[in-house]
Amino acid sequence: MEREVKVLIVDDSAFNRKALREMIDELTGVTVVGTAPDGQEALKMLPTLAPDVITLDLEMPRMDGFTFLRLMMSNFPTPTIVISSRFEDPYVFKALELGAVDFIGKPTHRVSTKLLNIKEELHKKILMARASNLKVVRKEEIRPHKDKEARDAASAVRLSKEPAGATPVVVIGASTGGPPALQELVGGLRHDLNAPVAIAQHMPPGFTKTFAERLNRFSPLNVMEAEDNTKVSPGTIVIAPGGTHLELAREGDDVIAKVRSGLDEKYTPSVDLLFTSAALNFGDNVVAAIMTGMGSDGKIGIEKIKDAGGLTIAQSEDTSVIPGMPREAILTGKVDAIAPLKSLSSQITAFCDRIASTKARAS
Repeated sequence: MEREVKVLIVDDSAFNRKALREMIDELTGVTVVGTAPDGQEALKMLPTLAPDVITLDLEMPRMDGFTFLRLMMSNFPTPTIVISSRFEDPYVFKALELGAVDFIGKPTHRVSTKLLNIKEELHKKILMARASNLKVVRKEEIRPHKDKEARDAASAVRLSKEPAGATPVVVIGASTGGPPALQELVGGLRHDLNAPVAIAQHMPPGFTKTFAERLNRFSPLNVMEAEDNTKVSPGTIVIAPGGTHLELAREGDDVIAKVRSGLDEKYTPSVDLLFTSAALNFGDNVVAAIMTGMGSDGKIGIEKIKDAGGLTIAQSEDTSVIPGMPREAILTGKVDAIAPLKSLSSQITAFCDRIASTKARAS
């Protein structure tokens, strides 16, 4: 019989602590072993309670969530879910860099019964957090990229570097553990990468604009939230808007972003939809990378890209916070390369170079 999952709630609002406890108590096999009004009290509880999962507010008196994360991850590393109303603030992504494995946005900044609306998401993420691999969770911030001025100089090179039709298209999918992993990946891409890049990261509405702006600070390429019917140029990275789906279409030699909403898909934004659209429209010009996350999103898309002649990469399981998505992709037998997180950017670049040279020789 599987051991009960123990949860510690850290939030300065007594109402929120009570509401979170009631929601968690409804989950079979999960029990709240303690609550704390701030990080200082929570740290005292850790040796005795030994929780399996922590839910953490960021703004608290005496010791805030960031200080708590730094100390906790150094002394009592525990899977932590940030629950914050500041979901449009880059601080949420700072918390993920410091070691939090996931986040949930509070419906309002004020104490409100609307907090109960997160119950289903809370249940799912508590069970998922328990399975996370803390050995690969980041515990320190990544520094912004210094070579931002190289963008303008490189853009002219990209436009003339390859003949029409030779430009590769890169698609990337990620879920739990994805934000800090993607931050490292985009920071490692070459400033002269001659390929448009599209990313589907599982996120709810409201997060991805801030996420794209944050990634833009860490990458030598231009990163932005995708807009419907806009061209995605080489050297540009677009992020699927949270709560919607991103697909890629072709207009001549141009890559066009298509943002779709209201689709009844299990995962949003859907990696499978992004990958499948790339396979359909760009065939053997596609390089796809599947990254950390729970579930099987991207598995079908990886198969379609490989069957269309594209090149596929999976993040190694031992460097994934949750290895489910890359594992499912690998089991298809359609993955060309398995790479640790630190090597994903160079593997993507190598595959793009291979496609470009093959097309150039054929033209």
